[in-house]
Parts: sequence; structure tokens; C-alpha cells
Amino acid sequence: MIGRVAGRLALAGAACVAYGTFIEANAFQVRRVRVPVLPAGARRIRVLHISDIHLTTGKHARRRFVAALAGLEPDLVVNTGDNLSEPAALRPLLDDFGRLLDVPGVFVFGSNDYTEAKGTNPLAYLARSTSREGTATDRAELPTEQLRAGLSAGGWKDLTGHRATLDIFGTRIEFRGTDDAHLRRDDYSLVAGPAAADADLSIGVTHAPYKRVLDAMTADGVPLVFAGHTHGGQVCVPGWGALTTNCDLPPAQAKGLSHHRTPTGSSWLHVSAGLGSSPFAPYRFACPPEVTLLTLTPGPNG
Repeated sequence: MIGRVAGRLALAGAACVAYGTFIEANAFQVRRVRVPVLPAGARRIRVLHISDIHLTTGKHARRRFVAALAGLEPDLVVNTGDNLSEPAALRPLLDDFGRLLDVPGVFVFGSNDYTEAKGTNPLAYLARSTSREGTATDRAELPTEQLRAGLSAGGWKDLTGHRATLDIFGTRIEFRGTDDAHLRRDDYSLVAGPAAADADLSIGVTHAPYKRVLDAMTADGVPLVFAGHTHGGQVCVPGWGALTTNCDLPPAQAKGLSHHRTPTGSSWLHVSAGLGSSPFAPYRFACPPEVTLLTLTPGPNG
């Protein structure tokens, strides 16, 4: 009897893995939300948030989805990192972005813009933090500088430890970004402080939404922060949600729009569930891969 039950459980588990690998991992979606952060009278701005593509050359369905994103006609693109899983995917990635690179955009890097992923026990994400200091020397390097040049060539702003400003429909948006907090490469002091006096809106961008980064941005009065990294939990429990975020963000905020609150303030936080995953864990369950099209609108008094 016990053996029969164990066999059925094993069969059910194998079926879930197969579904997550071959069906849900390719069930790409576009999430749509509105965020009331613009000043009164401002024209609405459509922002495409892309994250965690983890591209390899063999991911043909993912490539087709990315290549079609320009058809959403965003006014601004925010890329929160982890673009690659192998060096050979660099050229295909830039080709697939295509016309998106002509749209005003900003980006930061995650760990898989520096080095390739390494095989690990997926249960480790539930048991402990997988954060590591700097760029691990036992991991193959990715073409980081070529990626930076390719994203910048069309005018996307590198926010990896920088501020930048873009004018979208007459709204002056000041951005600030950090390097990857999961690798402990973040140094918020590089971008700290209040927004410039002539900024109509301040936006924070980071790869991994660690509380130390979110707290610092919120303390500086940044009303909207973008992040990725979590994969939305990647393997979720239907009706419950994510079990982990692979950082210190609560699982309830693993994806989508929420508030990040501190004793002194609050910011909107948008976390993308991302489009991909590590090639060593190429499955999703109850957490489809996604991009988000956010419509920024005037605030409650706008």
C-alpha cells in the first residue's frame, strides 16, 4: 500500500515537472497594471518592464515572444537584468529586442549579466539564501561589456550605479539604479539623495529587491521602484502563491505591484516574474513567465 502511494506521488511529481518545463515555461503573458504617480496634467506613459530573460540560443519560443514585444508600442522600457544564460545568446538577444532599442529605455544588471548560472539543488532556494559576494570565479563569464554597449547603442540608459534623466511627453523622469544586490555589488551611496529639483517623477531600478535597497530609495522619496530577480517564486502553490523570493522580500510581494512601506514613507514596488529561469531549473508552476505593461497616470490629485 505504501509503495503504491509513493509510486502515485512520484508519477504526479513527474507530471508536474513535465508540465512546468514544456507547457507553463512557454506560456508567456503580458500583465497590465496602472500606477498613479504622474503629476497633474501629465500625459499617460506606457512602460514595458522586462526582466530575467535568461536567454539561450535554443529557447525559440522565448525568442519569438521577445521579438514581438515592440508591437506593444511602449513609451519607455525598463530592463531589470539577468538577460543571458550563455555568451552565444548575446547577438540573438539584441536582434530580438529589435525596434525596442529605439524606444527610450533604462537598464541595470543582475548576476546572469556577469556570469553563467551554475547547477545547484533547486531546494537550496527554499533552505537558504543563494546570495554571493561579487562575481564568483568558478562561473564562466558572460559578455557583459558587449551587452552594455548593445543596450546603450540605441539610447537606453545604464543605471548600474548611475542616475539618468529622460523626457517622455514633456514629463521629466529622473532614474536611479543599483548594481545587483544579490551579488552584494550594490552601493546605494552612488545614487543617494533627493531627486533633482526639475524632476517631475523619480524612479528607482534594481535587479534584486533586497530591503536595504528598497528602504534607501523609499527614504529618499522615490515613489516607484522596479525590480526582477524573484521569478515570481517560479514554483508556486495554487491558491497560496510563492514560497520564496530568493532575497529578503516577503513572498507575498514576489511579483506584481505592491507597496513597500517603511516607518517614514511608502513607495510603489513593481516586481516582474520574468520571462525565463536558470537552464538548470527550466520549469515554472502556477507562475507563468511574463512581462508587464504599466500605464503611469496622474496621481489621486492629478
